[in-house]
Amino acid sequence: MADSTRSSIVVDAPCGDVLDIIADLEAYPEWAKEITRVEILTEDGDGWPDQARFSLDAGAIKDTYTLEYTWDVEESGAGVASWQLVEATMLKAMDGSYTLTESDAGTEVVYELTVDLKVPMLGMLKRKAEKVIVDTALRDLKNRAEA
Repeated sequence: MADSTRSSIVVDAPCGDVLDIIADLEAYPEWAKEITRVEILTEDGDGWPDQARFSLDAGAIKDTYTLEYTWDVEESGAGVASWQLVEATMLKAMDGSYTLTESDAGTEVVYELTVDLKVPMLGMLKRKAEKVIVDTALRDLKNRAEA
């Protein structure tokens, strides 16, 4: 069974601005260091990405994979953007979410991620790679939003 990693950060920006950055998947290679390429495969009628293909290089985990997104967000940007793995070469799971909540200091962002691999890997190495992905994504998201 895959374990989940969860972490949070407060971003000095409104939920809507943070959500716009999260939803702009094609710009991820500009600020999310592990993501080297993104291609939007399908969008819903409102322009939200439904499926996208990513290329990931996160040290021990390298793969090209497709995610399917669900956008359960309010007009303000508060809510949950979540995704599930559709297909991949090395990954068996890459499911996660960003939960955005307004706070006095801006937006609290909670990132939860579950990664599992098709190939055997020491649990310690897998958890370390997962933590690097989560911590780096939150830090880079904060830097992007506050720039």
